[in-house]
Amino acid sequence: MGTERRRAWRRPGSVLVGLLIMALSGCGDPAAEQRLAAWQAGLAQALEVPPPATLSPPNIGAFPERDARLFPIAETREGLLDVYALRRCDIVKLVARRNSQLGKVAPASQRWLYELTLWRRLQACWNSPAAQALAAEDRQRLGRLLERKTRQLPRAGWNALFDAEEWVGTFSRASSPLPPDADLRDALAALAYLRRMVVHQFDPRWTPTSAHLEGHLKALRQAPYTAEVLRGLLLATRRLEDLDRQLARAACSPDNAAALNAALTSPAVRRGQAYLDRLAEQGRHWLTAVNALLNAYPVTRPAIARYRRRWLSLDTLAAPWPRFRDALERHAARIATLRRDCATPGASGTLTADGA
Repeated sequence: MGTERRRAWRRPGSVLVGLLIMALSGCGDPAAEQRLAAWQAGLAQALEVPPPATLSPPNIGAFPERDARLFPIAETREGLLDVYALRRCDIVKLVARRNSQLGKVAPASQRWLYELTLWRRLQACWNSPAAQALAAEDRQRLGRLLERKTRQLPRAGWNALFDAEEWVGTFSRASSPLPPDADLRDALAALAYLRRMVVHQFDPRWTPTSAHLEGHLKALRQAPYTAEVLRGLLLATRRLEDLDRQLARAACSPDNAAALNAALTSPAVRRGQAYLDRLAEQGRHWLTAVNALLNAYPVTRPAIARYRRRWLSLDTLAAPWPRFRDALERHAARIATLRRDCATPGASGTLTADGA
């Protein structure tokens, strides 16, 4: 697939799979749909069972709305003279830039950098001779401001991430299953950098830069990666479960064994299996990285916690990843059972529903 089409986040279409003409409904990546449909058809034909239906799975859930995602943070108001009294702390220009017209409409990423920079300058000033040179009233003001910003920083960092269009966009429901040629390396590096920013937010020895932050956020703009992974898992799980229900009706014979072995080595089935294997690898890496980033925050919002349990969890049984993993394992066991039973002289009959 071309890069420009990927950036357009793929439109639905129709594809021809083997001898089957599939009418794809809803949003779907034709390459992913095509590979899985051909994989289903190849195995079903080899075992002389009807190919399963190819209905699309439901879409992923909606990402929480902005008010439910963000923490309410009271605005810090200091008079110009009060801020000027702390000029030894090198915050006057910083605060002025933040309060300017451009500062008020700055993207979430720049607001995050502002909060980090302000806290670090306040903290450095408090631990420097400059604080001792302040008048007693100004030193108390510095202490109160530092304490307030220290309490607010984790929530301000959370708000910056969950108000950033690059991050929110990765959960877009206007998406498709993860394409077979998806390359998540740059986006995974972006998640790692964002996590580092959170982990080191109170560490003055590590300083993020605007260029690095914007560069990594740019990598997240290329596609709605989280949604693509989730929709790929939902699609693959549906295809695995639908196929296995059909394979439960397969009768075993030496002819089936030869046909099954031929199907398993056919290009169509191998491409479908390769997609499943790659989806398993990329899905695990992506969701692990997303959860690692969110776990780095000492705070969370209830709506995000619920969304994580339902859609991003690696352990909750109803979430896409555990369901896909279990479906993949059951399918592998079923194919192994079929190969064994079909190759057994005199074996016949229909497998049980669980393939055991």
